[in-house]
Amino acid sequence: MYSNYIKRFLDLVLSIIGLFVLLPIMVLVMLLLAIVNNGKPFFFQVRPGLNGKLFKIIKFKTMNNKRDAQGNLLDDKIRLTKIGQFVRKTSLDEIPQLINILKGDMSLIGPRPLLPEYLPLYNTEQKKRHLVKPGITGWAQVNGRNAISWKQKFEFDVWYVEHLNFKTDMQIILKTIKKVLNSEGVNASATTIMEPFKGNN
Repeated sequence: MYSNYIKRFLDLVLSIIGLFVLLPIMVLVMLLLAIVNNGKPFFFQVRPGLNGKLFKIIKFKTMNNKRDAQGNLLDDKIRLTKIGQFVRKTSLDEIPQLINILKGDMSLIGPRPLLPEYLPLYNTEQKKRHLVKPGITGWAQVNGRNAISWKQKFEFDVWYVEHLNFKTDMQIILKTIKKVLNSEGVNASATTIMEPFKGNN
């Protein structure tokens, strides 16, 4: 009952309230990022959602598009802008995903949507993370976020899938608020961006 109906209702209500309350901040961040990113404040990328179905995630653009002499994008650590670093540290880059929630691609709470190229790298247990909609925050985020290993992240994701209920979601929301206010577990430094997942071997 909760996972099929109540959770979606709460997602819609809280997302609408969130967009309304955060609109002034969104406009300010959008303007600042538009200045440093040549008029492009948003970042769109294909991510796998429920049952691995692909969708386009919307985030604030925290990295520029600088390339080397061969036309290849420079390392993420180099492309992360100063404003983008602040936006990441304060988790403001996640705000546009409220639109993804309204569209039905995501939920407020759930495993973070990762890159589609990771799909064939998951083992059977890790694939369970796609049995629910991905979220803006989740059990892994309130238990370490970027400060924990990929193995630990996936264990937390699967735990959430197997224990999804109203009480757990409320715990995650409260812990997320606390962590965002304290900037806990956030790797905002340009030298500490998490390494890509390369499989279980």
